[in-house]
Amino acid sequence: MKKMIMFLMIVLASFLVLAGCSEDSSGQDTSGDQTNGDETSEQNEEEEQSTDEPIEIQYSHPNAPESVAGRQAQQFADLVSEKTDGRVTIQVFPSGQLGNLQEITEGVKLGTIPISHNTMAANGSLFSDLAALDTPYLFKDVDHMSRVMDMDSPLMETLNERFVEESGVRLLYTFYFGTRHLTADQPIKHPDDLSNVKIRSIPWDIYTTTVEGMGAEATPVDWSEVPTALQTGVVNGQENPLDVVVSNSLYELQDYLMLTGHIIASSGVIINEETWQSIPTDDQELIMEAANEARDSAIEWNKEIESSALTEIKEKGMEVIGEEEGLDVDAFEQQITELIQERFSDEYGYIYDEVNSIE
Repeated sequence: MKKMIMFLMIVLASFLVLAGCSEDSSGQDTSGDQTNGDETSEQNEEEEQSTDEPIEIQYSHPNAPESVAGRQAQQFADLVSEKTDGRVTIQVFPSGQLGNLQEITEGVKLGTIPISHNTMAANGSLFSDLAALDTPYLFKDVDHMSRVMDMDSPLMETLNERFVEESGVRLLYTFYFGTRHLTADQPIKHPDDLSNVKIRSIPWDIYTTTVEGMGAEATPVDWSEVPTALQTGVVNGQENPLDVVVSNSLYELQDYLMLTGHIIASSGVIINEETWQSIPTDDQELIMEAANEARDSAIEWNKEIESSALTEIKEKGMEVIGEEEGLDVDAFEQQITELIQERFSDEYGYIYDEVNSIE
């Protein structure tokens, strides 16, 4: 009997030991599951917090902050911050603080400079067809240019799609930069007057061709170096909108302004595509709202300046030469257009046809 009782006690003790081991194993598994769950929850919270952090973007450009181009850049940045409630902020670096025109343009492609604005010819260094939109005498007037350059126009939609595909850069919007005129250290009334005269050109083919078409010797100079080049006689003149003449005090360096009106110019605000895709869709839509408002402001501001700048320029001592003073605008248009057609009609002909089809 005692042996039986002893046997039953051993069996019961063994059962209790096995049960305890099972509970420990189960407890360890449960504890492990809970730990993993806590870690996953913490990771999710960290991801949510990271998406809530504001996106900070640099916008670099070559123009003076008080110019129309500079003012629209700052307005765009302010509107983006306002409309996105600070989720996207843009810091503007004017006056070529982050590099010259070529460096800034290339920086957008590389992603080192997320946003910039440049002439369409400069943007054409990333996708050549965009340069066609800086062709002299291409647009009938500013309103025609605005309709063609609207980002919702069929032409711009097509060009932008190809721009993104070929360069990884996107056109956000375009704005009216101004109508370009010639300035020089001597009076010019006919292309023949520019023989052997050095005129600064933007260092892109469409601009060097334009200056050569005027009859001058095209001398590519980065904008940051233009004042020194004018002072030292490296170049005898340059061409730019009235806003640039006023905001950069070019009347202190040049004696004559010729109202050639050879290019109704727009600038394209470009953004690195990876940067654009990193922005949530809802905020992208708000950014485009800001872009449209900045674009409209630039048109308004430039029209205001163009109606008053001539008076200021004359008061500063610059002599203005227009058709009434003997400027042969038709001769300039004919000579420039012939050279442009000779060099670019095969490459840009489809763009010229599309522009001409838009009323």
